[in-house]
Amino acid sequence: MQYFGELISIAVAVSWMFTALFFEFAGKRIGSLSVNLLRLLFAFFLLGGMLYFTTGSMLPVAADGKTWLWMSLSGLVGFVFGDMCLFYSYIIITARFSQLLMTLAPPFAALFGWMLLAEKMSPMGFLGMTVTLTGIAISILKRNSKPQQNQDSTLIAGTSNLTVVTCCDKDKKNGFLNKLKPNVSLHLPLKGVLLGIGGALGQGLGIVLSKHGMNFYAESAAGTEAAQYIPFAATQIRIITGAIGFALIILLTGRGKIFMEGLRDSKALKAIFGGAIFGPFLGVSLSLMAVQHTNTAIASTIMATTPIIILIPYVLFYKKKVTWTELAGAILSVGGVALFFL
Repeated sequence: MQYFGELISIAVAVSWMFTALFFEFAGKRIGSLSVNLLRLLFAFFLLGGMLYFTTGSMLPVAADGKTWLWMSLSGLVGFVFGDMCLFYSYIIITARFSQLLMTLAPPFAALFGWMLLAEKMSPMGFLGMTVTLTGIAISILKRNSKPQQNQDSTLIAGTSNLTVVTCCDKDKKNGFLNKLKPNVSLHLPLKGVLLGIGGALGQGLGIVLSKHGMNFYAESAAGTEAAQYIPFAATQIRIITGAIGFALIILLTGRGKIFMEGLRDSKALKAIFGGAIFGPFLGVSLSLMAVQHTNTAIASTIMATTPIIILIPYVLFYKKKVTWTELAGAILSVGGVALFFL
């Protein structure tokens, strides 16, 4: 089917928007790190159940050592490194501006796709990078001169791969996030911008590593039933790696007690389950399916429309004002990455 990968990428962008709404609600109640781990655990069993009924095993079958190596690296780079960078950038510069920096993920995907997969980028791609960076600069620099109020309690959720972005009262009392939340003013803190770029780097490189790993998976699973479900099985490997990573972070930061308390919040658990369906189960699996059928940078470009789509609930549900300059910058940045492929 022509443009199958592109159509799947659109579904991914919409899916991540719904994921953001669920995780934002849950994150305010039990804290972001707890939600990060719980959503991966839910996703593990959702994917495991699907794989069990289709391949007879909850774990990926017919995956060789190279597949596990590259998909695990993808999980560490995309989920743990990328999402943690993006998480902290949300705390410092808010999700809207972090999501604009995430439009750098497609150029990163194009670069690493060329390096690792020999995918070519046309001269139009360089123009696309220029336009994208211009759009991001407009949205960041041309802001309302009045500092935002109550910044510590009005963070809006957004996603890259699976990220949760809000803080809760437990986080504030624990002091875990307070040191990372300087006042947001007209000029965005460099630390927040660099972390946002780190998130984009993690997503761009992560999806290329995923495609590289799935190429090995396709070879090892050729002729087996598992070959039809490679994107879902590959996501399962990434989730296993990501869950281990976030579990270690929670243990090393002494947040085990807070995590256990979150298990008693039924409303948060329901929201996390809903977010796990749209995020790691459908969203991430479909993103890997998309890169199977199209260039990684093309898929990343379409999935980068999340900052545009998320403006709809941002205005309708959160009653926030979006300036024409911010909107124009967002459209320009996403339109810029689309120039890669004209």
